[in-house]
Amino acid sequence: MQISEGKVATIDYTLTDEEGSVIDESKDQGPLAYLHGFGNIVPGLEAALEGKSAGDSLNVEVSPEDAYGARDEELVQAIERDRFPDGSVQVGMRFQAHTPNGSRLLTVIAVDEEEVTVDANHPLAGMKLSFAVKVVGVRDATKEELEHGHVHGEGGHDHGHDHGHDHDHDHDHDHDHGDDGHGHGHHH
Repeated sequence: MQISEGKVATIDYTLTDEEGSVIDESKDQGPLAYLHGFGNIVPGLEAALEGKSAGDSLNVEVSPEDAYGARDEELVQAIERDRFPDGSVQVGMRFQAHTPNGSRLLTVIAVDEEEVTVDANHPLAGMKLSFAVKVVGVRDATKEELEHGHVHGEGGHDHGHDHGHDHDHDHDHDHDHGDDGHGHGHHH
C-alpha cells in the first residue's frame, strides 16, 4: 500500500539541522503515525513521502519555506517583567501564549530587570531541515480519523511540530504546566 491522501503512515525519523546536529528523533517517543494529506507534518516532508510504501527509506532536505517558514523579526518583542510569573525567567525558557491567532510558543531570548524579550517564531523557523525517514507501515485511515483530520490511538503522538522537550510554562498566569510539557500541538 502506498502513502496517499487519507492513509495513515507510520514513520521512524531523525531530524538534523544544517550542521548535522540531531534536533529530534522518533526513537525517543516511538514511530510517528500521521494522517497523510492533512498538513499534520511539515509540507516538504509530506510531499516527499507521497507514493512511498512500508520499508522505503529516504533522506529529505526541506527548505524553510516547506517547513516552518522564514523568520519574522516582528515576532520578537519585549514584555514587562512583571507580566511573567514570579521566580526566575531564564533565556531559553518557553511559554505558551494565547493570542487572537491561536496558541503560540514564545521562547525567551533576553532578560533584564524590567523586560523579558521573547521570540514568537517557531524555534525551527528559517532553518533548512534534513529528515532521514524509514516508512514503518501504511494503513487506511478510519472514518473518525478522516473527520478529525489527525491520527487517533497508537503512534499518534503528533510530535512532528515542536521538536524540543520544553516545559510548557503558561503565559496566562494560571501555571498550567500541561500534561507532558513537550509543547506538541496539532498544526492546522
